[in-house]
Amino acid sequence: MKVYLKTPRLILREFTKADIDNLVDLDSDPKVTLYINGGKPTPRSYVAEQVIPRIMQYYENLDGLGIWAAIERTSGAFMGWFHLRPNRAMNTETELGYRLKQKYWSQGIATEGSVALVKKGFEELGLNVIIAAADPANGASRRVMEKVGLIYEKEMVEPDGFVIVRYRLDRVDYFKKKDN
Repeated sequence: MKVYLKTPRLILREFTKADIDNLVDLDSDPKVTLYINGGKPTPRSYVAEQVIPRIMQYYENLDGLGIWAAIERTSGAFMGWFHLRPNRAMNTETELGYRLKQKYWSQGIATEGSVALVKKGFEELGLNVIIAAADPANGASRRVMEKVGLIYEKEMVEPDGFVIVRYRLDRVDYFKKKDN
């Protein structure tokens, strides 16, 4: 399995079929999926037949973008995942996202991984826009977006009726902040 990037506490690597149970375990915690689907677990069959194949397609079809398993550097434990992928609603933008097991919350892990992905996106991949979205009530996720430099843009209703808040960072603004 290919390592995408490393931070002081994380290894972000490609998913494999052997990660099915890791994803099922992650999505079986109702607190982890609360702001995604109201706390429902993701069935193993869906992870095996839909989620993992879709993730694997990113590696085949997109250069440098995708979804990566977050592994704790010291223990090798599966922590969750991060993504930097094309925004499905607007393909000129790239979407940052993350999902972590509860035991890794409130430790700066989401911020650490997100900072590394934003840096890689702008400095190595040459991205123009990175966005992120969250349920308006998900204050922890919103704080992560702000800590990594994304700026609140708007609250909106997605086509499926789900209300989100959207944050954005443009390439020019990233480099302005970096140079200051």
